[in-house]
Amino acid sequence: MRRLLIALPLLAGLLFASTALAGGWATVGLSSTPAGVQPGAPWNVQLTVLQHGRTPLDDLQPTLTIRNGDASKTFAAKPTGTPGVYAVSVTFPTAGTWSYEVDDGFISHLHTFPPVKIGEPVSAPAAAQTPADDGGFSVTWLVLGGLAFALAALLLLARRRSEHSREPQAA
Repeated sequence: MRRLLIALPLLAGLLFASTALAGGWATVGLSSTPAGVQPGAPWNVQLTVLQHGRTPLDDLQPTLTIRNGDASKTFAAKPTGTPGVYAVSVTFPTAGTWSYEVDDGFISHLHTFPPVKIGEPVSAPAAAQTPADDGGFSVTWLVLGGLAFALAALLLLARRRSEHSREPQAA
């Protein structure tokens, strides 16, 4: 039991240390999706790259890659002058189902988005999609780790108090 009480806080500490060292992650938002785009027509989209989902990141070289089976093409995004916002013009060469992903240019994390069918009409304007994986560390895990650490510390303190109260008193 004592080993567990010592190991649990150490494991929690390692978890927090790795999270703190990782520190570099970014989210990518798109101004629109390619829904309704026809083959050969440009899809002009702005990418917003935010460190930790908050701070706009400048001086990056993000790219947007489209894929259809074995075919793929990568397009470089250019800064717009607004902090953290980059513009890219993408052309899908053929109709069909295409997947697309953004390399944030920060830590080269790939942000994937739901596949889209190019060449099909859309009845309503598409809302901007959020990334399927923003690459961030979930706050839930941070909270759970903190709670586990606090619980382990309380158990260790309670055990020490009970051991101290059982010690024979000198006469």
